[in-house]
Amino acid sequence: MSRRLAIVVIEVLFGLVLVARAEKVEIADVRGAIGPATASYIVRAIKHAAATDAQCLIVQMDTPGGLLESTREIVQAFYTTPVPTVVYVAPAGASAVSAGCFITLAADVAAMAPNTSIGAAHPVSIAGGGDIQSDSVMKQKLENFATTYMESIASKRKRNVEWAKTAVRESACLTAEQALEKQVIDLIARDVPHLLEQLDGREVGGRRLITAAAQVQAVPMLPREKVFQAIWRPEIMFILMLIAIYGIVGELSNPGSILPGVTGVIALILALYMAAILPVRAAGIALILVATGLFVADVFAPTHGVLTAGGIISFFLGALMCFDRSEPTFRLSLSYIIPATVLTAAFFIFVVAAGLRAQFLPVKAGKETMIGKTAPAIAPIGPNGGTVFVEGEYWNAVSDQSIEAGQAVEIVGIEGLTLKVKPKN
Repeated sequence: MSRRLAIVVIEVLFGLVLVARAEKVEIADVRGAIGPATASYIVRAIKHAAATDAQCLIVQMDTPGGLLESTREIVQAFYTTPVPTVVYVAPAGASAVSAGCFITLAADVAAMAPNTSIGAAHPVSIAGGGDIQSDSVMKQKLENFATTYMESIASKRKRNVEWAKTAVRESACLTAEQALEKQVIDLIARDVPHLLEQLDGREVGGRRLITAAAQVQAVPMLPREKVFQAIWRPEIMFILMLIAIYGIVGELSNPGSILPGVTGVIALILALYMAAILPVRAAGIALILVATGLFVADVFAPTHGVLTAGGIISFFLGALMCFDRSEPTFRLSLSYIIPATVLTAAFFIFVVAAGLRAQFLPVKAGKETMIGKTAPAIAPIGPNGGTVFVEGEYWNAVSDQSIEAGQAVEIVGIEGLTLKVKPKN
């Protein structure tokens, strides 16, 4: 009996050892624009895969592009890690556009799911915010740099260098099947299990991968990474811009509210931060600012709504031009632009106009309301003082002219608690 128990214990321990020694594969899921949050996530995933001695790190990606600086950070991390890296463009319908193309080609193994696409790595799309296309010199410099950078990546990973250069210069794109045929990628996989089957036994960096029965462990994004990754969208930036305009202008039209001003400033900072990655056009921002000025000016100018109409048109065109229309992924939908235009016009017509007009209304309370009123002199008034009775109270009064007691006087000014008066004609 004791012998059979010992055998069972040994078998259990042996099973536990096998489980403990089971090969692992780490997987990071990247969706959306490539920015600082994405770079932080992928670099952290690489370090985690190295710490757990994973067979490889799979970066499942679907991106419209992103920031060049973040792309370079990811590529450098791929080059320096001892862990084999696999970029898998998936699921079906996903794409590795612009910055995603650089990252895919920089991986040790580049894979795509069927019905996915890769390419369009023109530098204007990944250089960050600003109207770069208007500066031909800067555009040429960026294009030359991006072409050289892409060429070095493709050459290092022994991929199709000529196509890689056309992806930058001509924004060339390929389907998964075309990319495999042109040796831009290494394999096509239906899903992650199919990918692991094809990776099994592959030599990567002097290491033979064992992935067929490997345990797949996801590396989740940290909460702060999720938040910043979620806001890299033109719709979010546009909404933040509106909040900034409403908050700051609302605070100026109603001084002392505090909350609108604070909210507006925070939204403005976030919008400026996002402008570093999204293809923002200066002309669009300028038109939105002009529209804001026209709305405010119409409150005081007797134009019978002409400036407001101009502001509505300017705002609509500015929102339409705010993001680079040549990038389909970053186009702002009319379903956002039209309601935002109507809401902004209503905000300025009804809220801001009422607040600004209220600031210029005559004072209706306080001692300033006594200016211009008539009151009797209770005692003689002269340059050295006297007394008047106003609204049920006795006030000290001075006058450049001598005024007899009982004579009517007109209040012409107030200095502290002393009224300046003159004889009432």
